[in-house]
Amino acid sequence: MKISHLFLKKPERSAADAREKCGKRAGLLGIVCNLLLAAGKIAFGALSGAVSVIADGINNLTDCGGNVVSVIGFKMSGKPADKEHPFGHRRAESVSALVIAVVILAVAAELAIQSAESIFSPQQTALSFGLIAVPGAAVLVKLCMFAMNRALYKEFSAETFKATAADSLSDAVATAAVLAALLISHFSGLQLDGYMGIAVAVFIACSGAGILKETVSRLLGHAADPETVKKLKADVCAFTGVHGVHDLTLHDYGGALYATVHVEVDARLPLMEAHDLADKIEKAIEQSSGIALTVHIDPLVLDDENVNRLRREVEEAVASVDASFRMHDFRVVGGTNHANLVFEVAVPFDCALGDGEILRRIRDQISLLNENAGVVATVERQNAV
Repeated sequence: MKISHLFLKKPERSAADAREKCGKRAGLLGIVCNLLLAAGKIAFGALSGAVSVIADGINNLTDCGGNVVSVIGFKMSGKPADKEHPFGHRRAESVSALVIAVVILAVAAELAIQSAESIFSPQQTALSFGLIAVPGAAVLVKLCMFAMNRALYKEFSAETFKATAADSLSDAVATAAVLAALLISHFSGLQLDGYMGIAVAVFIACSGAGILKETVSRLLGHAADPETVKKLKADVCAFTGVHGVHDLTLHDYGGALYATVHVEVDARLPLMEAHDLADKIEKAIEQSSGIALTVHIDPLVLDDENVNRLRREVEEAVASVDASFRMHDFRVVGGTNHANLVFEVAVPFDCALGDGEILRRIRDQISLLNENAGVVATVERQNAV
């Protein structure tokens, strides 16, 4: 049974609707759980003088704030596209994950400060059943919340679920460490409360930093998944009449994918047939993968032996500079005695050579093959797939 069945009374009209409702209801459940845990920890921590338990309770209050942010994020992400946001509001989930990450880092800093204070000013803790039972129950609750949010992330791929799952696991570890320090301190007489608190703060900070880095990368527009790009290229090339693809770009708007691609076809193909081919590719890709694809048709001269020979020579020249370079958009402009070879070269981002040096080396290679040909080339930086 899918985890979403626990939150949905009936099947939703679409995956987006199910995603939104599960996100809001999971967030509300998190608010209730964190409020109860915070109240119990702060109450028993204050009665016993356990600073680490009070700090852990404050941690749960900040988690409650994170849950509120996630509910708002899912509510916003479910809004349809409008004039100001033509691609929808799905990236609101990334914003909510960003806020959760910042909250985690703030809690880690506060916990580290309080723990350091308790090291220099240790206080005797009065151990009680409630002081042990509440953190123990909190560990179990947080582990359940971790499992629930991780399952929801696997089902819906929503960043907020992943961030909340990581936060819940961090909380479980933090509370378990606090509980262990209390017990060790009580039975051994060693004051470990503050030291354990600092260790937990570092652990929580690392978790928050990881979420922050990944979320910021998504908001800035990180590179598309190589497997998705590879499959998309293969699917487009599988259509009859397609001789190659290039300049594929893929944009992710919170799980909604939009792509553009240049498709090479025979220049002799009639305009209406080329248009029909592009339309056919776009519809088929959207139906099979959900990617909204826009196809740009690039005519390819295939019936001119001289052009074909020059194309092969340029491909060899480009590959001789670096095997990872790819040439496309090739055309010949000019007459029989002198012609300009116009083309673009796709170069991986991690190539250390500058664009000017790449063009110089390509021109040198082409001049060895055909001294009468001029080179008008453009370098494009992109991920190699």
